Amino acid sequence: MGKKAKGSIKVVAILPSAGQGKRIGEDIKKPFLALGEKSILAETIERLHSIEYITEIIPVLQERDMEICLEDIVERYCFHKIKRIAPGGYERQDSVYNGLKLVDPRSDLVLIHDGVRPFITRDLIEMIIKGALEGDGAVLGVPVKETIKEVGRDWFIKRTLQRNNLWSIHTPQAFRYSIILNAYEKAYRDNFYSTDDASLVERMGGKVKVVMGSYDNIKITTPEDLILGENILKRQKERGYADQKVKNY
Repeated sequence: MGKKAKGSIKVVAILPSAGQGKRIGEDIKKPFLALGEKSILAETIERLHSIEYITEIIPVLQERDMEICLEDIVERYCFHKIKRIAPGGYERQDSVYNGLKLVDPRSDLVLIHDGVRPFITRDLIEMIIKGALEGDGAVLGVPVKETIKEVGRDWFIKRTLQRNNLWSIHTPQAFRYSIILNAYEKAYRDNFYSTDDASLVERMGGKVKVVMGSYDNIKITTPEDLILGENILKRQKERGYADQKVKNY
């Protein structure tokens, strides 16, 4: 695909949100927990919905949660870019693939973003899309802060990894549509599973760029994340997201 003006790029966002969320310890499913004035999933969708060249958003939910999403999120907030919802699968990879099968093949890029990672900003979305257009795909990441050790099943340390070259990878991850679809189909043919979309492209020899992200772009997994998330949301709203810009490596 040749270069396109940003406004003519067609991007479809897939939001896997079908996990069980057992670590959060609540009766309400994690995507529907309150974060500020909205649910976590509604906050995430709103940020993607505001990007003009994201033409469609496809949430992926357990079938019993689809009606809740339609009534409490799509209709309530008039999210017209949500035209359909994909059913969740047994693993995250299955859920994303169910979303991929609904993507218009004329789309340029597919952006895959965790539905419970609600602190993504416009600047980061724009940079990840720009990065994906420079290769086969791009991922957001941040350098790890802690020392990382590989530990054996016997709980003894096997080796210490060089921190300088280690990055913690976030979502969104963005890919050219044909490439990510082929990567998924090859993974199924090879009976290969991963929790990371980029790894499926990497194993095909694809070029995936890392784009510097933000430490605020957390995934809400535990009760402690909810407390931290409320503080991040308050800070972002006070600053109007304006100072969330980061340098692209």
